[in-house]
Amino acid sequence: MSKFVDAFRHSPFQPLREQLDVVMRCVSLVRPLFEAVRDGEFETLEKITKDVFKAEHDADIIKDEIRQTIPKTFYLPVFRGDLLGHVKLQDDMADAVEDIAFLLTVKRMQLPPGISDIAMEYVDSVLGVCNLAQKLNEPLENAIQQGAPHDLVEKVLASVAQVERAEWESDRIQYKLSKVLFAQEDKVSSLDIMLWFKIFGELGQLANSAESLADRVRRMLTSR
Repeated sequence: MSKFVDAFRHSPFQPLREQLDVVMRCVSLVRPLFEAVRDGEFETLEKITKDVFKAEHDADIIKDEIRQTIPKTFYLPVFRGDLLGHVKLQDDMADAVEDIAFLLTVKRMQLPPGISDIAMEYVDSVLGVCNLAQKLNEPLENAIQQGAPHDLVEKVLASVAQVERAEWESDRIQYKLSKVLFAQEDKVSSLDIMLWFKIFGELGQLANSAESLADRVRRMLTSR
C-alpha cells in the first residue's frame, strides 16, 4: 500500500508538498550548475548534475506513488484531475532541470563572456518564478480547508498574478539574452550558439511550468 493513502485521507496537499520539496531540491541546483559552467569548474558541474539526476529520480518515485494512490481515495476536496495535473506540472519542473543539466554536460563549454551577466540574470529570474510558485501550495491548502472564503481566495489569486508577472519579466530577459547571444556569432561557434539557445529555452520551459502550476492553483480555487 502506498504511504500516501492515509495522507490523502487527511489532506490531498501533503503528498503534493512532499513532491514539491524534492522538485525544488532540483530547482535549487540550477544556479550552481550555471556557476560551474561559467567558472569552468567541470568536475563540480558533473557532481551537481549527478545530484540533479538523483533528485529528479526521487521526484519521479513520489509522482508515481501519488498517481497510484489518488484513484483509490474516496473523497477529495478538489477534483482528482486537478490534483493529477498539479502533480504533472511539478514533475515537469524537475524534468526541465534534468534537461538543463544534461545539455550543460553533453559538451564541455563555457558561458561566453559577452553573455555571462545577462545569462545569470535570466537564471535568477527563472528561479524567482519557481520560488513564487512554490509559495502557493500552503495558501491554497488553507483556502480549500476553510471552504474557500472570498478573502483567502483573493489573496491566493493575487499571488498567482505575481507568478504570472514574474514569468512575463523572465520572458523579457530571455528575449534580450537571445539577441545578445546571436550577436556573438563572430566570437562563438554556431554549434555553441544553438546549444546555448536550447539551454536557455529549457530554462524558459522551467519558468513556464511554474507559471502553469500557478494557473492550476487558480483553477482549483475557481472551479469549485
